[in-house]
Amino acid sequence: MIASVCRSLFLVLVVLGLSAGPSVAADRDKMMVEPGVYGTFAVFRVDSSWWRLERSVRISGLAHAKGVVERHQARVAIDAYLMRGLSDQGDFMLRVHATDLQHTQDFLVEFMSTIFGQFATNTVTMKGVTKKPNYTAAFPDDVKSTLQTLSDPLPKPFTIVIPIRKDAEWWGLEPEQRGGLMKEHVDAATAYIKAVRRKVYHSKGLEDFDFLAYFETGKLEEFNDLMVSLEKVKESRYSRPVNHPVLIGVTKSLGEVLQVFGR
Repeated sequence: MIASVCRSLFLVLVVLGLSAGPSVAADRDKMMVEPGVYGTFAVFRVDSSWWRLERSVRISGLAHAKGVVERHQARVAIDAYLMRGLSDQGDFMLRVHATDLQHTQDFLVEFMSTIFGQFATNTVTMKGVTKKPNYTAAFPDDVKSTLQTLSDPLPKPFTIVIPIRKDAEWWGLEPEQRGGLMKEHVDAATAYIKAVRRKVYHSKGLEDFDFLAYFETGKLEEFNDLMVSLEKVKESRYSRPVNHPVLIGVTKSLGEVLQVFGR
């Protein structure tokens, strides 16, 4: 009995792998900082029938899915997040970066055609593109310097993704007016810049909202304080409800996420 369990565990470790941190893809570092890169967030819910399969079948199916990810890593950068137990939107999420959105589509189509993918319903998909900052060029030098401050080195396992829509009045403001409001926004966020890492994707025309705000933190209470602070600035008055959920998960390696569904 013990020997059988050990063999099964060994198979899981060999097939799925347990490397630390997000999956690595070609030119990943450039994709994380350059403008013109498409970021797609795809959330999946695993069907209860998956757990009724023989464990050996599940392990084989997960190995197939992992192989598809590895084949596409020459063109896309893929990060994995475990949502199970934290969100009712799904069990796991993949963030896919690509310089061509068709590369993302090619990967997701093949991933969803795997044995595992056929048991994983795509419940949410949101996307945007990275751009150069619109307003920071006009900010004072001390604010620019603050924005360059690195986050603290503490682990930031929690990831939150929030879609944002601005109303027509916001887009009707002169660029200088929007810049002034965003300066106030930045000032309110400064106290949390080390505890909360942030990335913004532009979604207007790609989704029915305008931006995707991506956050990483290890201190959810400080993230909550940040959100409260941002609600108090004038810029927030131009935000409107979005018919998309807030997503939350924990950053894992792909192997760690898949291992959960091989137990």
